Amino acid sequence: MRLSETARSFVADTVALILFFTVTSGLNERFVAGMEWGEVAVSRSLGAVLMVLTARPYGLWRNWVMRRLDPRTRVGTLLADGAALLLFQVPIYVVILFAGGADVPAALRGAAGFAVLMLVLGRPYGLWLEWVRARFGLAGPGQKPMSLGG
Repeated sequence: MRLSETARSFVADTVALILFFTVTSGLNERFVAGMEWGEVAVSRSLGAVLMVLTARPYGLWRNWVMRRLDPRTRVGTLLADGAALLLFQVPIYVVILFAGGADVPAALRGAAGFAVLMLVLGRPYGLWLEWVRARFGLAGPGQKPMSLGG
C-alpha cells in the first residue's frame, strides 16, 4: 500500500528535521550554550516531540518562502533558506532551551548561536530536506534535489 502524497510529505519532512536538528542542536546546546549532556538529552527529547509537530508546517513555510522570494541565484537561495529557517525555528528553539533547564543567559547564548546556525545551516538543511523528500518520491518547490538552486 502506497502512502498518499500528504502522508509522504509529513513523514519526509519529519524524518529530515529530526535527523538534521537532533545532531546540530545538540552540539549547539552542549558547546555553545554550555548545557550539560543531561540537559541536552532533555531538550533533544522535547525537541523531537516538537519537531514531529512542526516539521510539516516548516516544510510548507519553506515552500511558501521559496515560491514567494523565487530565488534565482545561489546567493538568493542561500538567503531564502537561511531566512526561512531563522524566522521559523529560533522562537521554537528558545522554548526548548528553557524547557530543557537553561537559565536566561544560557538561553540567550544558545538562541544567538542557534540563530547563526540557522543562517549557516539554512541551505544545507534545504538541500537535505529536498534529498529526503526525493527519497519519498516528492519534488521540491521547483528545484531538483541536491541542486544549489539558481
